[in-house]
Amino acid sequence: MKRKKDKQDDPFKEERRAGGIFQLLLAWFFIPLIFAVAVLLIIAKVADVDVVEKAKEWTSSIPALEEKKQQNSAKKDEQILEERAAALKEEVKQKEQQLLDIQEDLKKSNEKNEKLVLEQERLKAQILVLQRTSDEKKKDVGQIVSTYEKMSAKSSAAVISKMEEAQALQLLSQMKVDTLAAVLEKMSPEDAAKYTALLAK
Repeated sequence: MKRKKDKQDDPFKEERRAGGIFQLLLAWFFIPLIFAVAVLLIIAKVADVDVVEKAKEWTSSIPALEEKKQQNSAKKDEQILEERAAALKEEVKQKEQQLLDIQEDLKKSNEKNEKLVLEQERLKAQILVLQRTSDEKKKDVGQIVSTYEKMSAKSSAAVISKMEEAQALQLLSQMKVDTLAAVLEKMSPEDAAKYTALLAK
């Protein structure tokens, strides 16, 4: 009875027993293990062995760690691919915008060219009209010159002297040399000198 009472009276006995087991584990297992690891590290240092590299080699041969490493590598690769895809999408977007800008410039350029072509055609038509008018005027002037050449030099000189200077000069410049000499001879010396000077320019 007394023994049963002793067991009941000591409530900390179980805690002491648990503490004793931990102390035994520490004294018999962990301390020698730590000592052995320290000795091995010292030997590795003296033998010039890279413990970290060796540990990496050993851990890489463990399948679970290798699988985790591959998963991490796959995640990194996937992330890199996603980043590259996003960059490529952005680049495509920029190229599309450049293409749209070029197409817009080309459209404006084509419109401008069409306007220039229309303007060129209009100017060509005007040139044709002016050439026809000029040809007709030359034809008319030629006929007038021919008429004056058929007249006597005295009559021609009298009429030309009364014309405007520009018209008279146009007629005289297209006359044959012999006819011109005869007409100038019949003019007054002042008129003959004036028209000779103007024709010489």
